[in-house]
Amino acid sequence: MGYGVGDYALWNYIAMPFIAGGVGYFTNVMALKMTFLPINFWGLEIFRIEGQPWGLFGWQGIIPTKAYEMATITFDLMTTKLFNVREVFGRLDPIQFSIEMEDGLLLLMDSIIEEVAMEYMPGPWMKLPQDVKDEIVIMTDRESQAFLTDFMKDMQLHVEEMIDVKDMTVAACIANKPLVNKIFQECGEEEFVFIRVSGFYFGFLFGCIQTIAWYFYDSPWILPVAGFLVGWVTNYLALKVIFRPIEPKNICGYNLHGLFLKRQKDVSATFARIICVEILHVKAMWEAIFAGPLSANFFAMLRAHTLLFTEKLIVEIKPIAVTAMGANRYSEMKEAIAQKVIDKIPSIIDQSYEYTQETLQMEATIRQKMQELPSKEFEGVLHPAFEEDEITLIALGGVLGALVGVIQLYAFFI
Repeated sequence: MGYGVGDYALWNYIAMPFIAGGVGYFTNVMALKMTFLPINFWGLEIFRIEGQPWGLFGWQGIIPTKAYEMATITFDLMTTKLFNVREVFGRLDPIQFSIEMEDGLLLLMDSIIEEVAMEYMPGPWMKLPQDVKDEIVIMTDRESQAFLTDFMKDMQLHVEEMIDVKDMTVAACIANKPLVNKIFQECGEEEFVFIRVSGFYFGFLFGCIQTIAWYFYDSPWILPVAGFLVGWVTNYLALKVIFRPIEPKNICGYNLHGLFLKRQKDVSATFARIICVEILHVKAMWEAIFAGPLSANFFAMLRAHTLLFTEKLIVEIKPIAVTAMGANRYSEMKEAIAQKVIDKIPSIIDQSYEYTQETLQMEATIRQKMQELPSKEFEGVLHPAFEEDEITLIALGGVLGALVGVIQLYAFFI
């Protein structure tokens, strides 16, 4: 080979920019797919560094591999800038909350008192005049609203000690790695289209340069090296155009701003919708309160309120109960009633879901606050998906490009 002109047919040269464009498109598409897939490691895991997507021999999507790190970064932003759990819970009206829960609590208390009384003092309870039993029902009706109202007021003051929103959201993402993919894919949907399409255009431009170089110097190493550069540079440029410049810059009358950052309003709406539908909904929040790492604080507070509530309910039968079973046994019965209330409150909390969901307005809150973020902070929503392993993505594009360059060399020129 060596230096020379006209060694190959014209179509070989014409095809080069288009092949380079195809290489750019292919490497960007593959880089995106390998960012998100596979969810679990695929291949023979002979050797693998913990926390890295690659291994000998196989691959796991970058985001599924680093689900914990990426969710932590994203929800750090949310819990510090977008969502204050005390402020949000403060929107509940304790009286209205008690009204929503009242019917369920009355039915619950009726069955609990009957059950415990039959266990601790069946004889006296069965002989108890109906009007005394009715008085307990009346007292339950009278005191239940006060119990629930006081309980919610206390909870609003201490809700940060009862639910760790960051732990709840990060745990949900670790347990459901496809959900982490969904957050990034839907928030960055338009940017990912740009990455794929821009791969062709950037690749085509570099292919023109490659064609000129090959025309004058057709050494075999040119095509693999050019393929590597096309894959590397197209990935690099696509990522930079999406996130840079962070702040709008006017250059020669043209406003330059990162593509993702330009869509802050739309992305905020998408992010808020996914988070509040999939993770931060009322049912999940109550489940985190009941079973999360701070649940002991919640049940301690509930126990204190429930013991006072129980004392007021059974005051009418206290003389009879103490006479029939003794003071110690009466205290045990009171504790048993309180414990059953504590155990069964989670089973009726769903009666408050509709009111709570409407009142908290979490999606609107997150959307509005996210739309108001400075560009630098807003960038942290999607950029972590690439920033954690940006060099891996770029290098991956280069390697794939080099492989295509080798195939191109043997398919067309050797």
